[in-house]
Amino acid sequence: MTAATPTASTTAAAANDQQSALRSALQSRGLCKILILAVAAAVLVPLAHAKWSSGTWPSELTVDLNGPLGRTSDWIIDNRDSHPLFVYFLGHLSNAVVISVRAVYQLLLLLGWTGVTAGVTLVAWRVAGVRIAATALASFAVSGVLDMWLPTMQTLALMIVAVVASVVVGALLGLAGGLSERLFKILRPVLDTMQVLPAFAYLLPVVLVFGIGVPAALLATVVYAAPPMARLTALGLRGADPGVLEAVTSLGATGRQRLLTARLPLARKELLLGLNQTIMMALSMAVIASMIGAAGLGDRVYQALASVDVGAALAAAVPIVLLAIVMDRTTAAAGERMGVDAAPRGPKLLRGWYAWAGVAVLTVLATVAGRLAGSTIWPSGWTVAIARPVNDFKEWMVDHLYSGVPVVGGTADWAAHFTSWVLDPLRDGLTALPWWGALLIVAALAWLIGTWRTALTATLALAAIGVLGVWKPSMNTLSQVLAALAVTLVLGFGVGILAAGSKRLEAILRPVLDVMQTMPQFVYLIPVVALFAVGRAPAAAAAVVYALPAVIRITTQGLRQVDPGAMESARSLGATRWQTLRQVQLPLARPALLLAVNQGVVLVLAVVIIGGLVGGGALGYDVVTGLAKGDLALGLVAGVAIVCLGLMLDRVTQPTQRRTTGKGA
Repeated sequence: MTAATPTASTTAAAANDQQSALRSALQSRGLCKILILAVAAAVLVPLAHAKWSSGTWPSELTVDLNGPLGRTSDWIIDNRDSHPLFVYFLGHLSNAVVISVRAVYQLLLLLGWTGVTAGVTLVAWRVAGVRIAATALASFAVSGVLDMWLPTMQTLALMIVAVVASVVVGALLGLAGGLSERLFKILRPVLDTMQVLPAFAYLLPVVLVFGIGVPAALLATVVYAAPPMARLTALGLRGADPGVLEAVTSLGATGRQRLLTARLPLARKELLLGLNQTIMMALSMAVIASMIGAAGLGDRVYQALASVDVGAALAAAVPIVLLAIVMDRTTAAAGERMGVDAAPRGPKLLRGWYAWAGVAVLTVLATVAGRLAGSTIWPSGWTVAIARPVNDFKEWMVDHLYSGVPVVGGTADWAAHFTSWVLDPLRDGLTALPWWGALLIVAALAWLIGTWRTALTATLALAAIGVLGVWKPSMNTLSQVLAALAVTLVLGFGVGILAAGSKRLEAILRPVLDVMQTMPQFVYLIPVVALFAVGRAPAAAAAVVYALPAVIRITTQGLRQVDPGAMESARSLGATRWQTLRQVQLPLARPALLLAVNQGVVLVLAVVIIGGLVGGGALGYDVVTGLAKGDLALGLVAGVAIVCLGLMLDRVTQPTQRRTTGKGA
């Protein structure tokens, strides 16, 4: 023990010296950046103030897109039934989508509830094991018990076609980006835009082209769900082991052979992860797609939102969550098992094509048994209605929590105080801030923690908002995002730190976080509106609930992955648990914590926009109104402004990797 102490002390001292040197270098570099910005501000601000004055964004620097976008919308409407582009391409595409979804739905109905349940359970068992198979069986049984069998089949049919299309499109884009550096650089901003642009913003163009119905819903889902597959496919292909590729090339393999025999097999885990993320994002679109004609569970949730029926919404939302959990666990387990058990195990009849043939035979037998029993859909006598008790519980919560709670006050008081003490001052402050002041603050923040390229991108993104003529609503949206993000980070970091220190707490939290993360965004709005009334506060509360799981998970994982040697060194020097956390774990987990901030920004922004439906106002309201009225200019401009806002916040919160390289600072 006495010999180990000097080693730990030396290690800790060396780490402290290195951190001190890095901190000093960053501080001196940051001071130089601040001085440069101060000199630039001293020169440019008086000129900008003299020409355009201060206050909100000057009208002379705005571009009116109402005319061009309005003419584009009119042209699409006038030529949708006659132009060759619509008649010979988009029309056939629409028909193919309808036929595909209808065929899958008819197949599910043909299999019946016994065949579908048996087939999904057996596939889950074959791919992921007994535990996941039991989860699949229970999930489909719950969907039937809740009297949601037919809507579940409608959603499942749409999701199957949407996921297949998303995987094909994403894989092709990822293949192009993974094999060509030039195409990768071109695709990256396109994929960024596809992921940041809120779903509402591109619902309107899709509806203009395809009209209300399944084709528009499916194509909107593909646009939203394909980017993760494209990114991860490109990542897997670009990260292939150079030694393996060199060995294959030395054997005389052609480019096509290298792709099929080396690159794709080496990237199979990334491909499965891309499939997993595509499935999750497609399911998250189920409710939003229902606004433009997609039937199924999403439509039930959306209709319940319109009537503030929490019980009906929960009955439809639970099967969505269960579908997401089953698909997530199945693909994740398949990815973990991929390549682990290379040698075949078990009896021959349970391996390879024998197992898949057995799955097919048992599914057919289950289908026949269900038909002989005389029931192809879930029997009505096996259902349980939960809407009434859930609504009664909601009413009890409203009666006892909405107002009149001793000492702490009710949720109505909390919402009012949060609005008057946080949201209003933040909105008024951002709106009153001179436009050049906002640009300088963003440039300073982005440059201090990143590079000049980061600062330029963030500043141009914020300036684009002003050029589009939506400066004030964007500042309103930004105030809601910042307020909700602050609450999310305080709660997320706190719970994540506790979970990182307790495996039991993490195990308890995991199913709760799973449900919170897979629950459709719309579902959060219903109980939140019931408890907090309509306004910006419920939109922020729903955003906090939606973004919290990701922040907690990333924080916990980041703290858990801190080097055990550094932790042991700190403890051997007599550091307390709090000192170890503050001086070792948090600094070493900084990249993970910044990633948690970044993901919190993206998720909060997504739900604050949906909050426009419940009084959130600002850009979210403009996007929803544009969709409702068919106003392409209003909805699309607000959607692009949201993209710019998300890009600015992304560059301000996640430039760490660039800074550590020391380039371009």
